Amino acid sequence: MTMYPAERRAVVTLSAILSLRMIGLFMVLPVFALYASTLSGFTPFLLGLSLGVYGLTQALCQIPFGTLSDHVGRKPVIAAGLVIFIVGSLLAGAAHSMLWLLIARALQGVGAVGSTLLALLSDLTRDNQRSKAMAIAGISIGIAFSLAMVLGPLLLKWLAFSWLFYLAALFGLFALLLLFFGVKGNASPKTHAHDPVSVANVLKLIFLPTLARLNLGIFILHAIFTASFIAIPLSLLQTAHLSTEQAWHLYLPTLLFAFIISIACIGMAERKQRVKTYFIASILLLMISELLLWLFSAHLFIFAIALLLFFSGFSTLEAFLPSLVSRAAPAGRKGAALGLYSCSQFLGIFVGGALGGWAYGRIGLTSIYFFCSLFLFCWFLFSFFMPAVVRSSSTPVSATN
Repeated sequence: MTMYPAERRAVVTLSAILSLRMIGLFMVLPVFALYASTLSGFTPFLLGLSLGVYGLTQALCQIPFGTLSDHVGRKPVIAAGLVIFIVGSLLAGAAHSMLWLLIARALQGVGAVGSTLLALLSDLTRDNQRSKAMAIAGISIGIAFSLAMVLGPLLLKWLAFSWLFYLAALFGLFALLLLFFGVKGNASPKTHAHDPVSVANVLKLIFLPTLARLNLGIFILHAIFTASFIAIPLSLLQTAHLSTEQAWHLYLPTLLFAFIISIACIGMAERKQRVKTYFIASILLLMISELLLWLFSAHLFIFAIALLLFFSGFSTLEAFLPSLVSRAAPAGRKGAALGLYSCSQFLGIFVGGALGGWAYGRIGLTSIYFFCSLFLFCWFLFSFFMPAVVRSSSTPVSATN
């Protein structure tokens, strides 16, 4: 069964909004560590903290935003979050010290609408099309990630670093316009308000076994991702002797090949109904990549192979996880469940940034890769014994032709 035109329009538009926002966030990652080292008040720990602090504010705001959207509607909440993100990006571009950069990055994170966007996507697609819609959204984030990783170093040939934040604000504005003029329909608050907002109901979601496993996974995935990107740009410069302006020559081919591998894995997993097998294999790819980066960071060819494995595993898992959460979420609580998922994701960003900065300052740069491989090994063992995710019972959402 294929998507209705209204569903296709919703998937394309909401995926574009997700992507524009993610490009703005990801563009700075390959060059953030090098830029922050030039600001007053720099320390390795503040580097990690400022890189990951937006994850903390995202984590704190995801559940309130997602739950609020269950009761007042998705679009007003998304619009408010995008405006906050734009303001935070403008302040980050104007920052001249680590303290102001830290504050601006925290404000960027307050615009926590990722879960609400996924919930709206879930609302506007039927149950039998939802997995496909979530996979498309995940792939679009992967494309945004790939594009951003190349754009950041490349644009620095012509622009100052602060302009990357101004561009993020511009992308946020484009996303806001798409929301108002491209998204036709907004879920009624009555559709979602089956349960009262309460700590007890949120705790039920937190301790629901299937969701808890997936939330732990996204936490680890983004913790190791953020920690790794404290080390990767500095490793390229210090040990592989690749400058910031040259880094895109390495990122572009590895990301392109990783994207092809990721698409192929996702397609085969769905066709063969073996999502768990490819899920575990992707974790294994990440673990191998971190070990290679730890042992051979001075060898550019092996570094490139490690990045290929890293991006392949990350992109595949990034596509799988929201789809699995959407399947497992109880009917009428998808906004809150996806809020909890996004909370775990961004809390992982904060913890990864803080621990990565601490490890860099206290033990050494390459120790970050070693600790990431340990986290991934634990996730690999945990996921190996995890039962397959089954679709929760829910009432199909109607869609018009």
